Amino acid sequence: MARYFDVHPENPQKRAITQVVDLLRGGGLIAYPTDSCYALGCALGNKEGLERIKRIRKLDDNHHFTLMCRDFAQLGQFVHVGNAVFRAVKASTPGGYTFILPATKEVPRRMMHAKKKTVGARIPDHVVAQAVLAELGEPMLSSTLLIPGQDEPMVQGWEIKEELDHVVDAVIDSGECGTVPTTVVDFSGDVAEIVRVGAGDVSRFE
Repeated sequence: MARYFDVHPENPQKRAITQVVDLLRGGGLIAYPTDSCYALGCALGNKEGLERIKRIRKLDDNHHFTLMCRDFAQLGQFVHVGNAVFRAVKASTPGGYTFILPATKEVPRRMMHAKKKTVGARIPDHVVAQAVLAELGEPMLSSTLLIPGQDEPMVQGWEIKEELDHVVDAVIDSGECGTVPTTVVDFSGDVAEIVRVGAGDVSRFE
């Protein structure tokens, strides 16, 4: 049964955030709010957590998992950001974008796209997500919480608790969050490719 954390959206309770991070460090899988809807998250080195996300979302090896990063400096440790895309990525973070970029050796191979050796990276503009990342001290392995067969992502913490009670270890509820998944921009090639139109404005990449 998943633990349920009712966290203040503007002033997250330190004790609750610490307990969530303890769960993550102990191999737990959480559902947590971001600025672009709920996400599933676990510690970067949690192999079983990644497999659990795959089972929940029915994903294959060609799915781009996301490194949920606290800031641009942290993001730069895990993905290669060349001069050509530096400004575009920096200007769009934090916010509703996920960028597909070549992964550095710091990224576990199982997280990378099987063929391209790329990974998604994003910096959320959400107080609670940022509090978890700050306490954790490293990126979270993450994936948008989209359940197969459902047309739209779930946005209510209690609803997610009921639906995923036996497949996640914790649900963080901090009230309303974003309802639209991130805009995904692939920067692994020579030009920006918009993979998914979502919360972020795509005009700057067209």
